[in-house]
Amino acid sequence: MPPETRPLPELVSFLETLPEPHILCDRDYRIIAANAAYRRSWPEARSVIGRTCYDVSHHYSVPCDRAGESCPLARSLQSGQRERVLHLHHTPRGEEYVNIELSPVRDASGEIAWFIEKMEPMHVARGVSDHRGLIGRSPAFQRMLELIARVAPSDASVLLQGESGTGKELLASAVHEASRRAEGPFVVVDCSGLPETLFESEVFGHERGAFTGATARKPGLVEAASGGTLFLDEVGDIPLGMQVKLLRLLETGTYRRVGSTELRRADIRLVSATHRPLKRMIAEGGFRQDLYFRINTFPITVPPLREREGDLPLLIDSLLERVAPKRTLSLGPAALRVLCDYPFPGNVRELRNVLERASLMCDGEVIGPEHLPEEVLHPERESAGSRFASGGPPAAAVPVRDPLDLEEVQRQAMLRAVRAHRGSRRELARRLGISERTLYRRLKALGLLEGEGGEGDEKKSPQGS
Repeated sequence: MPPETRPLPELVSFLETLPEPHILCDRDYRIIAANAAYRRSWPEARSVIGRTCYDVSHHYSVPCDRAGESCPLARSLQSGQRERVLHLHHTPRGEEYVNIELSPVRDASGEIAWFIEKMEPMHVARGVSDHRGLIGRSPAFQRMLELIARVAPSDASVLLQGESGTGKELLASAVHEASRRAEGPFVVVDCSGLPETLFESEVFGHERGAFTGATARKPGLVEAASGGTLFLDEVGDIPLGMQVKLLRLLETGTYRRVGSTELRRADIRLVSATHRPLKRMIAEGGFRQDLYFRINTFPITVPPLREREGDLPLLIDSLLERVAPKRTLSLGPAALRVLCDYPFPGNVRELRNVLERASLMCDGEVIGPEHLPEEVLHPERESAGSRFASGGPPAAAVPVRDPLDLEEVQRQAMLRAVRAHRGSRRELARRLGISERTLYRRLKALGLLEGEGGEGDEKKSPQGS
């Protein structure tokens, strides 16, 4: 490196004092220094010097922006300013989401010569199957995650809007875990389960004798969340009378227990969630517009499962570990095809229920289509039946997509399993999660028994190996 392009030793020394992982890059994406924090998180840090950042972090042969991602270095060169992005990096611990903050450094002539890149892992999310946290790699998931990464360090109110079953409580918890309040409590208020007569008492607390049955003083959930995050789940279900009191809390930061004149101060960060169309509710008089503006400081749309292309297999692996932690369950190719073709109106919650039922129906280690519920195998029947029950046209008159040929799906899946298997029939049956007798009948029905004479030949594999 020519002397005129070398960074000042003082700059490299400054990086060493920073507690977070930092690297120093030149305009050609090459890493020319890495601080101690980076070296501790990346044991092979010495070998990264001289390599490009996109090679080390992404295993790409070209810069991020030429590989379909947003490149902070290219953006900084264009804007001349600091840039922030969320990237999925390869690390010694596997794939991790990392918050990138890149700052340009100018030379004596005022030209950008180097870039300081700060990296903070986002521990609440993974790009691979995991038994905890947020999981996904789809563009819709990454856009949502980038918004969470931006708002989490602040105290801004967050409104999560999305269909039921999309995991809004898990996202609210992720906002809390990535915030400066992570060591404080995370308190959930299920607004749909609180009648108006109990809402004020549960949320704000009450004094002894405040009403019939109040035999002792009780702190409310706002007080329980002090120093942490208060999560209002299904905020659209809050009664109108209580919306005024919640608005006062958000505007002044103060509240009173029921039956008390003492003004108490709240130290909370508010995260709300709803599947209801709040703007329409405002127009219809069911939700206060001023409260909406207060809780909607930073809106985040939670994508439904059908819009998270490619995330289904990751979620399946993770959920199987949760619903059957003592087993090594997996999904057969035919069953996976059925689930990929299903729209999942109940989103991730419905997926979990489907997998939990399938795990109970499956005696082996591989879940097949026969272990899935009827409404997943034949969603068009369920749709037609519900329309007919509600006064709509009968099933024959309801236009549906072409039905899935399950017999052919099962035959192809069985054929692939037979061709790939090199052990006994007993072992093949165990892998498929069925009995040997059932395996024999299916092989015979599908024409996959190659000239075997009878059921007494159970020990052989279908290929005679």
